[in-house]
Amino acid sequence: MLIAIPKETAYGEKRAALIPASVKKLVQIGAQVSVESGLGAAAGFSDKEYQAAGASLVDDRSALLASAQMVLRVRKPELADIELLQPGCIHVSFLDPFNETAIIDAMRERNISAISMEMIPRSTRSQKMDALSSQANLAGYVMALKAATYLPSILPMMMTPAGTLKPAKVFVIGAGVAGLQAIATAKRLGAQVTAFDTRSEVAEQVHSVGAKFLEIDLGETGSTKDGYAKELTAEQLQIQREAQKEVIANSDAVITTAQVFGRKPPVIVPKEFVAGMRAGSVVIDMAAETGGNVEGSVPGEVVSVNGVNIVGTGNWPNEVARDASQMYSSNLYNLVEEFWSKDEQKVVLDFENDLIGCVITHQQEIVNQVIANLRSGGG
Repeated sequence: MLIAIPKETAYGEKRAALIPASVKKLVQIGAQVSVESGLGAAAGFSDKEYQAAGASLVDDRSALLASAQMVLRVRKPELADIELLQPGCIHVSFLDPFNETAIIDAMRERNISAISMEMIPRSTRSQKMDALSSQANLAGYVMALKAATYLPSILPMMMTPAGTLKPAKVFVIGAGVAGLQAIATAKRLGAQVTAFDTRSEVAEQVHSVGAKFLEIDLGETGSTKDGYAKELTAEQLQIQREAQKEVIANSDAVITTAQVFGRKPPVIVPKEFVAGMRAGSVVIDMAAETGGNVEGSVPGEVVSVNGVNIVGTGNWPNEVARDASQMYSSNLYNLVEEFWSKDEQKVVLDFENDLIGCVITHQQEIVNQVIANLRSGGG
């Protein structure tokens, strides 16, 4: 089976879908691997390393895609790339299947088996393939560093002959994978950290990394079957906002990580809360690219509102592209290995496998029932 890995074409994207170590492992199980020249350059992996791992280098991107029986990449494809794929090809990447209807339709019409990395089930068995979590972990780390970078003060307490500097106050909203890493990183850097999550059961995890958990009585909340926080009602959101208002006003840095998969994220820091913060404070909006948790954030930019920097640069794992590529590459290899047939020496999509929900289109049909129901108006 020929597995092709093209360079990413999204502006500024540095990550590579596969690193040389994973190429070597694919070759060892019997795959042929072709990579586009320069694939890993931005992440620190040379063409020579890919060749040494057993990959063939291809300069012609169109030829690479046209020859592929399987394509592995990070970001969703352009429609022109889909047209180059041969019918029956398996395409694996982040796809945003709830919103990218044109891409899903093009995959279906072209008879491409499209696998969405967002749709990997949140189960113990699939953790090694869970790219959302692997990339969110790095995002949390980067966001804490961004807060430290944009603050005009240091995070830790410092006692000097010239006087004592108090630790910065950091408030993290959302204690999922990204939030917990942001909490832990800010705490390691010496900040005084408070966190909140609608799921009260994560309070123990927040305490375990040395932070304070903000208790807010929202009534019935909890998690979805996939481990995500349930969406709040309008009344619950208002209670949450009012309880957080004073904490936000007294914080040097606020990091928001509230994302609702497949839908616009909630606005949890309205403009009047930003107005109540001290000049020089920082707000990091993880969800800026998908609609934003912070009123006034701008996707891909840093804006100043009354002296408060709102950071919505997005694509946080891209800031640490080498490690992000390593983790994502491992996720992809584990996914390929899961469906690899030793007898046929290729990936065979077994629809009895409990991980098959990540397959969106197959044999010119939308086979993921959640997406299919949405398209038919059933949910």
